Amino acid sequence: MASSLSFSSSSSSLSFNSPNPHTSPSHRKSLFYPITPRSIAVCCSSSSPFTEWNSLERHQRDLWAYLENGIGGRASLVCDKANEIALQLPELKKLLEALRSRREEGGGGGGRGPGSVALVGTGPGDPELLTLKAVRAIERADLVLYDRLVSNAVLDLVGPAARLLYVGKTAGYHSRTQEEIHELLLSFAEAGANVVRLKGGDPLVFGRGGEEMDFLQQQGIHVNVIPGITAASGISAELGIPLTHRGVANSVRFLTGHSRNGGTDPLYVAEHAADPDSTLVIYMGLSTLPGLVSKLLNFGLPHGTPAVAVERGTTPQQRIVFAELKYLVNEVKLAQLLSPTLIIIGQVVALSPLWPLSSEKSVGVCNGAVMHQSN
Repeated sequence: MASSLSFSSSSSSLSFNSPNPHTSPSHRKSLFYPITPRSIAVCCSSSSPFTEWNSLERHQRDLWAYLENGIGGRASLVCDKANEIALQLPELKKLLEALRSRREEGGGGGGRGPGSVALVGTGPGDPELLTLKAVRAIERADLVLYDRLVSNAVLDLVGPAARLLYVGKTAGYHSRTQEEIHELLLSFAEAGANVVRLKGGDPLVFGRGGEEMDFLQQQGIHVNVIPGITAASGISAELGIPLTHRGVANSVRFLTGHSRNGGTDPLYVAEHAADPDSTLVIYMGLSTLPGLVSKLLNFGLPHGTPAVAVERGTTPQQRIVFAELKYLVNEVKLAQLLSPTLIIIGQVVALSPLWPLSSEKSVGVCNGAVMHQSN
């Protein structure tokens, strides 16, 4: 089955503001970061471990895709953000033609069979959380399509002969639509390439991996799914929070704070999620957090329910805000947390050794140092 590459792009804007972890309101006692007896914020470096639009590492990795047009240097690429797909198209077609030629020459009369696609979960950011199977797939890849939440440390594992192509999405800027990603995967797999689709966390947990798998299988492409440690598991383990615990939480529920365009309000489940015997984990929930907390409280979840918001969890840049549910929205706003941030709500949060209302009143951790608030 033959496919062609033709993509469209649209202009959009995106800005990144670094949080200021040392700014605290005058009415608060401050040891290192804004602190109250009911909340804790854990601060580390503000530089991102992930692939952002203005990331020098990203443009160095993807520079091959612009060579046909004589585009050189990071500044030129940033200025041409709106035309990124058009700029890359000639080199993508050239690579596709080379792969097709190699396929035709490689197997005698019949040529090589079609390639395959591996949907690989890279976990929440720490490269040491990768599975051995994921590492092997990354090392064998001909072409790697990677998302914004695949950390730079993970991308360092890609072999020197492989091509990397950014297909990430963030609020206000989608480098490619989902349909364009489907066509890229299909075109290169049909040309005989060993394609790896890298996704943060687990590809089948709020990662749209199911859509990509379904599309490719319908086109006759073999898809291998390699699971990753989803953010809920990786980050809760990092903080010492058991998602379930006998006598405290008998179930766990994963929610998304986003819905597809025109889809059901993601907060409609709040009525059924306001269960004090369950743990709630919210992915992509920063923008809808005020509405979700309001609904949970209105539907009867206790105001003092322990909660935590974790930005860039399991990475050296991890930042954490603990608070009782009634204070969570305000504390997250004061800390200026950015995406990606995971939110965990439930009594199990108080089992973390970092929970500030524990007997030791642990209130801060930065670069391995732990500070305590006196009673």
